[in-house]
Amino acid sequence: MIQLDSQQTKARNWFESLRDRICTEFETIEREAGSDASFRYSPWNRDDDAEGNGGGGVQGLMKGRVFEKVGVNVSTVGGEFSGEFSKTIHGAGDDPRFFATGISLVAHMANPHVPAVHMNTRFLVTQKRWFGGGADLNPPLPYDEDTSDFHARLKLACDAHDAGHYERFKKWAEDYFWIPHRGVHRGVGGIFYDHLEGDFDSNFAFTQAVGEAFLDIYPKIVRRRMDTPFNEADRASQLNWRGRYAEFNLVYDRGTLFGLKTGGNIDAILMSLPPLATWD
Repeated sequence: MIQLDSQQTKARNWFESLRDRICTEFETIEREAGSDASFRYSPWNRDDDAEGNGGGGVQGLMKGRVFEKVGVNVSTVGGEFSGEFSKTIHGAGDDPRFFATGISLVAHMANPHVPAVHMNTRFLVTQKRWFGGGADLNPPLPYDEDTSDFHARLKLACDAHDAGHYERFKKWAEDYFWIPHRGVHRGVGGIFYDHLEGDFDSNFAFTQAVGEAFLDIYPKIVRRRMDTPFNEADRASQLNWRGRYAEFNLVYDRGTLFGLKTGGNIDAILMSLPPLATWD
């Protein structure tokens, strides 16, 4: 079993508590829609050894009336980066050992008028210690009101910690969630940050604020749109848009690559892929 220090334990515990509250809220939305859908939890483990390699996580998955497919995963792992991959990781240098804990969420919605969403926050330890993460909204059929409210809530979280965070991390999300071969953004943005190092307490507080902002605003947007009537053309637009989402996650997403390169659970890593998609 990997040994955690106080900072690693604090981060892991909070990611797990955020997971529990998000899943409870999403199940509540399903109840409001007349569904009894609930999360199914699947623990997974890596092989532990005396060198601190090992750990694991829990994959949470729900398929319901509102959430066609939503995954909320928490993992806590330690080990060594292999070969050339270690050179791509912040702070790895000539020491391939690492620790990582975090929460990752992707929701694909049944109603095309309800935006899909991604949220991730994480704490990594190499020869440096840093937080990363963010949240971004991915509507097949965008509404200006939803986009504005989502960004406003993230800006509120950012501004409480650093007046420069929002514009910097908003731009980072715009640059990151871009599909070069299509020449389009994956969605309507949000914030993305990485390598936030230095004062642990300050950076952890900001990361918590991002998670709380997501838990506050996204359920409100879901409830606003989940009963909107839709037709076959709306569904076709949604499935075609999902194809773009899948392309980004399989070709460009760093989190997908990190999970596969560090021996993570394949089902949990690829839970971000939509249940149905089309390529016309």
